[in-house]
Amino acid sequence: MRERAFVTLDVFTLRRFAGNPLAVVLDGDGLSDPSMQTIAREFNLSETVFVTPARHEEEAAFIRIFTPGRELPFAGHPTVGAAVLLGLRDAAGATGDRSFTLGEAVGPVACAVRIDSDVTGHASFALPKLPERLGEFESGPGLAAALGVALSDIGFAAHRPSWYSPGLAYRLIPLRSREAVDRSAFSLDIFLREVGGEPTDHIFVYCDEPVGEGHHFYSRMFAPGSGIAEDPATGSAVAALAGAIIEFEGPGEGEHRYVIEQGYAMGRPSEIELALHVTGGALARATIGGGAVIVAKGVILA
Repeated sequence: MRERAFVTLDVFTLRRFAGNPLAVVLDGDGLSDPSMQTIAREFNLSETVFVTPARHEEEAAFIRIFTPGRELPFAGHPTVGAAVLLGLRDAAGATGDRSFTLGEAVGPVACAVRIDSDVTGHASFALPKLPERLGEFESGPGLAAALGVALSDIGFAAHRPSWYSPGLAYRLIPLRSREAVDRSAFSLDIFLREVGGEPTDHIFVYCDEPVGEGHHFYSRMFAPGSGIAEDPATGSAVAALAGAIIEFEGPGEGEHRYVIEQGYAMGRPSEIELALHVTGGALARATIGGGAVIVAKGVILA
């Protein structure tokens, strides 16, 4: 047992006590998988990151990501938060830009970091895996019942329920209004009975009625089977949403930028930045970005 330094940050915001909280254990080497899972349950945040030594010369570090219930191969807010924190550590009080690669189970993740102060920064990363369209699923009355909405609430414009994975699979459910998104009350039991799937399925509901001017979508994410009743900000879900945007909106050639709101219904407003690069009518590259601010520092005995 030893003292291991940890830091908590709020991610996809530059304001403390907003965004999505993240714990980062900076001294993760030597911890067993069960120990990491136990520590993640102790923090009881949607994700906890463990920083371990780089496995390859091109990596700044290798990070492990755990929810209270399981390990994830990839997640957005842990990547942004860890990148900002490591950038702050390396900057030693200086501001400016830097770039490096984080190793993750999904593969190498290229990160660009801007340090704004001794406690705040912004990071973006290129998706290590572009969203892949998975199979079809029940999108009728059973899905509406699982979400606690009316069947008529499902869908807006060309958007229909879809299933995409950028390394972590999401059921993406478009709803017709912000009021319907706020009214959603996901039931895993009804979902498994009426729709099927796995207990660890992640459910992302969204609409095109954002709160903020210049923003594009308003959303919520539920993953009770992974120990997350509701998540304030989910970068990997927005990475999956990139697939739905390409499918249902058909953006033209070039770069397209979106801001996705999440966490507002929880009193933890978050803004997730998504950039899509379309070439030949297909998604060629995508990045996720956002701010992060340090909230607390300490040591954990493990």
